[in-house]
Amino acid sequence: MKKLVIPALALMVSGTVYGQTPLENLGSQVNSAYPEARPTVSADGKLLYFVVEGNPKNTNYKNDKKAQDVWFSEKAADGTWGQAQQAPPVINALNDNAVFWIAPDGNRMMIRGAFDNGKYVGRGVSMVYKEAGGWSAPQKLDIPGYEQLSKDMYSGAFMASTGKTILFYLSEEKNAFVNDIYVSHLDTDGKWSKPESIGSDVNTFEYDEISPFLAADNVTLYFSSNRKGGAGSHDIWMTRRLDSTWKKWSTPVALKAPVNSKGWDAYFALDATGEYAYMATSEGSANNQPDLVKVKLDDQSKPNAVVLMFGKVLHAGDNTPVNATFYYDKIGGGNEGNIYSNPDGTYKMVLPYGGKYVVKTTADSFNPLTDTIDLTNPDGYKEIHRDLYLTPEGYIRVIDPEGGKDGDRKRMDEISEDDILEEGETVSLDNILFVFAKHYIQASSIEELNRLVRLMKANPGMHIELAAHTDWIGSKSDNLKLSKDRATAVKEYLVGHGIEAARITEKGYGESKPLMSNLTEEGRRQNRRVEFTVIKK
Repeated sequence: MKKLVIPALALMVSGTVYGQTPLENLGSQVNSAYPEARPTVSADGKLLYFVVEGNPKNTNYKNDKKAQDVWFSEKAADGTWGQAQQAPPVINALNDNAVFWIAPDGNRMMIRGAFDNGKYVGRGVSMVYKEAGGWSAPQKLDIPGYEQLSKDMYSGAFMASTGKTILFYLSEEKNAFVNDIYVSHLDTDGKWSKPESIGSDVNTFEYDEISPFLAADNVTLYFSSNRKGGAGSHDIWMTRRLDSTWKKWSTPVALKAPVNSKGWDAYFALDATGEYAYMATSEGSANNQPDLVKVKLDDQSKPNAVVLMFGKVLHAGDNTPVNATFYYDKIGGGNEGNIYSNPDGTYKMVLPYGGKYVVKTTADSFNPLTDTIDLTNPDGYKEIHRDLYLTPEGYIRVIDPEGGKDGDRKRMDEISEDDILEEGETVSLDNILFVFAKHYIQASSIEELNRLVRLMKANPGMHIELAAHTDWIGSKSDNLKLSKDRATAVKEYLVGHGIEAARITEKGYGESKPLMSNLTEEGRRQNRRVEFTVIKK
């Protein structure tokens, strides 16, 4: 990272802010009389790490008056940022410290410098992990050939939200100020590949490419460059990855003002929403020192939308928290990444749209929990709350041993509108599908719903109980509400197509009437269902 005095001097001459959306200063709780830069924000937007230069409280200020330490701020419930606090010594062990990445789960960070068992051993990057008593000692990531490749004056890195790809900026020319962006991948054996250039679509020969930031969609890349076509010296550019080689990218485009100015613009960061960019600027600062600000992005500058799933991992028997590991794979593809829960059981996971995912939750001495999440159809940014219940090995969770019996149910596609159903008969509507964790009916369900409409019109005296059920993933209260909302949604469709509301009694049973074991994915799939029972012929 460049000493902040360099971008500060450039930012002082930036002049007027352009564009209609103003920059929003993060306030005196975050910004100080000293230069702030390199914001790194958590996926949920509630935690902000950044660098402060020259603060007398910095760890090595006595040896270097421009020493850089990591500080952080937490967002309060009202949306304001709390008083900035200095990060612990394990993160501020060098003269120039930085946080390059926060994992979506909030339990890992990548920091500047290569450390071995907490001892600094040279240039590179290291990981720290959240433990019950704080952050662990940093441990280097073994990146083959990094020290031979990175001979520049200033370098840095960023990790993808999957935790499986690192983007470096560096130069192979000794003491160079002109950098390119390189990529390294984590293989199935847990080893990192030698960094390679991401190609000439992004990197140039004569200009400087630095501070890469890959959005949560794992496709949209933002970086800073002094190439021609920008507004000033260094500007923020955006490009999108076109394939899995990481060497084919769309033509980079400079972002519009006020993101880019006539000054030096870098250190771009987003949370999972993709709505606001965080950056450093002297614009509007009383003392002409760079402050941290955020700015709302226009639609053309935003990344693709993602889903942020969060909740708690709990013991299925006594609801105590479980420290778990998650692995998520895209069906038809390879392993996408992994996350960890907090010691208190809380977890956060970012999933891009564009496919179906298999999510496996594991913990020592517990049965693994596997589920499928369908994010095939792109939608806007969403936050989904799901609590997950793990059963100890040898333990069976019984919800309702007297629940529904599969043998007593007919399927809708097995009957016709001419059939006369008896009171008490139950018919499964197996082809009614909903948006994941929501009560919105998918378009593929229309044919099944129309069959029921025709059946009820052909039997005008028939009254039904319309019931929706869930599996046991999530809290009982959330599942009960979801099932009620889904039953109501189906009833509203029937009423909207000419069926009298008085003929339909909707019920949501949540997870209380499973057909099969909730310990298997297939069992949970069948337990998520809509059915009706004839209560009057």
